[in-house]
Amino acid sequence: MNKKVSRLVNFLKIGIWKIDKSDVSPLRYLFYEIIKKVILAIKFFTTKRVMNSAAALTYSTLLAIVPIMAVVFAIARGFGYSKYIEAWFRDALTSQPKAAEAIIGFVNSYLVHTKSGIFLGLGIIFMLWTVLMLTSDIEKTFNDIWQVKKARGFFRTCTDYLAMFFLIPIIIVLTSGISIFISTIFIRMNDYMLLGPLVRGLIFLMPYLFMSLIFTALYVFMPNTRVKLRYAVIPGILAGVAMQWLQFFYIHSQIWVSSYNAVYGSFAALPLFMLWVQISWSICLFGAELCYTSQNSEDYIFTDTHDISYKYRLMLCCILLSVICKRFAEGQKPYTVLKLKLATNIPTRIISDLLYDMVQSHLVIEISNNEKDEESTYLPAESTGNISIGMMIDRLESQGKWTLNIDLRKTTSKLWNRAYNMRKAYINSSRDILLKDL
Repeated sequence: MNKKVSRLVNFLKIGIWKIDKSDVSPLRYLFYEIIKKVILAIKFFTTKRVMNSAAALTYSTLLAIVPIMAVVFAIARGFGYSKYIEAWFRDALTSQPKAAEAIIGFVNSYLVHTKSGIFLGLGIIFMLWTVLMLTSDIEKTFNDIWQVKKARGFFRTCTDYLAMFFLIPIIIVLTSGISIFISTIFIRMNDYMLLGPLVRGLIFLMPYLFMSLIFTALYVFMPNTRVKLRYAVIPGILAGVAMQWLQFFYIHSQIWVSSYNAVYGSFAALPLFMLWVQISWSICLFGAELCYTSQNSEDYIFTDTHDISYKYRLMLCCILLSVICKRFAEGQKPYTVLKLKLATNIPTRIISDLLYDMVQSHLVIEISNNEKDEESTYLPAESTGNISIGMMIDRLESQGKWTLNIDLRKTTSKLWNRAYNMRKAYINSSRDILLKDL
């Protein structure tokens, strides 16, 4: 038994990653691909401390939920949709009815106080600022999952997030209207032998479909990178189903909730709501990890970019900068990350990390139209006649700041001077080798 378990563990750690399409049947290969993506998602979820991110987002959500819902309610009331929004919010928090009522009460009180005097201007500014901060925190978390180091610009942040919050009430009203329409049809079709069960099944699936669409849209639009829809659909569906099961569990665990109420009294609604929010964020972020691994599993190697030796990083930078300089010298279109991957066979996540370092070192420049659906291209930061191996090493090693207040007077001895001169001679000798000529 122990040998079988050890063989299985060894296969999941090493063997499964060496299997090629030609080694097994297409169905078995698909099965292995699914297992690899799940393994990577679990590995990232545990090693990158995603649970800590879920806890941080839970805290941010608690601080921002009243102002955010106040923005949504205010927009909805302006269009005459307030009753639909309240009904949807209570239905969304079916497992937390006390928390839902408390939040609606806080929102109504918040809106009343922001209508008078100086609180009108300050209240609106605070609401919008809270909305932007929470959504920005969510974007940063998604960008960390997707290995994206460049956030949206300020203008795009304001326009994208505010447009999203203006659209939320309209989407909620539309889905509420569709639910009411289907329920009305169900009442009329209940007596039909075939259509009655069909409509009943559609009503049952509506919450699952709605939650799946929300998560899929979140996975596609929230990271500041290009996420392909086909890789976000399955994680979105799984996250949506998991959220509905979480609701079901909370609603049908009244015995446990009752005992919790006996201990905490009326205060029990807060920790229960916090627990529900944290589990919800954990489901959401695991789905984001699964979406990331689904799109990048073919390019992924188990060695993390931070585990690559400095010597090997220099070599990879040399390869990337060489093909970028050659491309520019030949007068052809600049490379994107994907085209660099095809040209060098280096995984895209490592290319992105190394390009970021070279951009910061002013070796290459990134050309972007500030739209995440359009891939950035990369050009040499100066004339290819100046970019040499020596320049590259010198700039990469000089990246950063000298912030430590250390007494360097002891480094002026003859041996130190000899070491400095040897280092200088090594860099100068490497300046003769231009990267475009490699």
